[in-house]
Amino acid sequence: MSASSPRPLPGFPRDFLWGVSTSAHQIEGAPREDGRTPSSWDAFAAEAGRIKDGSDASVACDHYHRYREDVALLKGLGVGAYRFSLSWSRVHPDGRGPVNKAGLDFYDRLVDELCAAGVRPVPTLFHWDTPLALEERGGWLVRDTAHRFAAYADTVAERLGDRVDMWITINEPAELTLLGYGLGEHAPGRRLLFDALPAAHHQLLGHGLAVQALRARGARSIGVANSHGPTWAASDAAADREAADLYDLLLNRLFAEPILLGRYPDQGIADAMPGPVEEDLKTIAEPLDWYGVNYYQPTLVGAPDPAAEGGSDYSGIALPAELPFSLKEIEGRPRTAFGWPVVPEGLTELLTAFRDRYGDRLPPVYITENGCSYDGMADQDRIDYLDGHLRALHQAVEAGVDVRGYFVWSLMDNFEWAQGYEQRFGLVHIDYATLVRTPKDSYHWLRDAIRANARASS
Repeated sequence: MSASSPRPLPGFPRDFLWGVSTSAHQIEGAPREDGRTPSSWDAFAAEAGRIKDGSDASVACDHYHRYREDVALLKGLGVGAYRFSLSWSRVHPDGRGPVNKAGLDFYDRLVDELCAAGVRPVPTLFHWDTPLALEERGGWLVRDTAHRFAAYADTVAERLGDRVDMWITINEPAELTLLGYGLGEHAPGRRLLFDALPAAHHQLLGHGLAVQALRARGARSIGVANSHGPTWAASDAAADREAADLYDLLLNRLFAEPILLGRYPDQGIADAMPGPVEEDLKTIAEPLDWYGVNYYQPTLVGAPDPAAEGGSDYSGIALPAELPFSLKEIEGRPRTAFGWPVVPEGLTELLTAFRDRYGDRLPPVYITENGCSYDGMADQDRIDYLDGHLRALHQAVEAGVDVRGYFVWSLMDNFEWAQGYEQRFGLVHIDYATLVRTPKDSYHWLRDAIRANARASS
């Protein structure tokens, strides 16, 4: 099969923002260079058995030294924007206090390179890699980390704000809370279950404080990147519907409603949060210019299954049986190399549900991550995946959802967290032995799709 779609994509507006995404820990390497200190993920990967293939991100894609080559790939792709993250411990080695000039200089050079290439820089301030010095003081379980994050946001905005006009505060606080503090499958490796909820509150508070810091520096386009997906009940049975409602509350509403509505979706959740919650919610709900959605798949949820030895599964991660829900396989769908079901219409469902639920409290939306893991250079499966999701996104636009842009995850193959290097999400292939970059068929397909949209909308 040729590297193509069966028919032309529907047209998006001329000012629709096409982009790709990466994160610092997954691509940069150079963990000890120019004053950078370890992050929570460096420490986590150093523990035996934590990473599936026994690897770490000490080299990753070596983007720290090869960023000019990577920006040239962005220019060749024709995207209007590049979403990257900064390594907090590269900027503040202790997580607070003095700025590491050499580390901040790297991002200054990267932003200059992007601007020269005509690619809009879209930095994410935090993508899971907490400075180890802060993690050892309690990480996101303690309130001080939220304030340290705001100070870091101010540092970065002071340096880069003259060239950066679009900012993302925090990426996927739900995953850090659940997988990092709740289940221990990601850094920092804590297994607190529902006692992890303070990490959710402090990330949300850190987001709100960072919005304030960015506004004080003149930022006019600020958003967040939250992971969301439809929650489907395994059956019409009351127990399955109740379990699905709880899961939806914990993975979707818990992280959307404090930001969009200024309240927690459940009084019991609010009561479990630390600190002056009502006052904090005013900060958390600082108005945003746009709302970022990371979408990969729906989740099929049922009541707890006492007969399921070892619990159920979440994105390849075993869930303990004592949780008040179980997760089921979505049958009858193609699957990515990661085993995730391919459900493009779930994106339409999610976005229209958000429009209906939040109304005028939902600002314009950007899809800040959407992508898939497949092997091979002739990656027609990835092309089909992107084609399907862009069509689903267009259906949401036609249904009245104000969607302003779409970022593919990811520009290049990279260190896929606890999976190591076994999953390849990139439009560009990385040979991890030589670090040679080679565009895949999907890279050329997306380039052509962006060009075709520009011609059709001119």
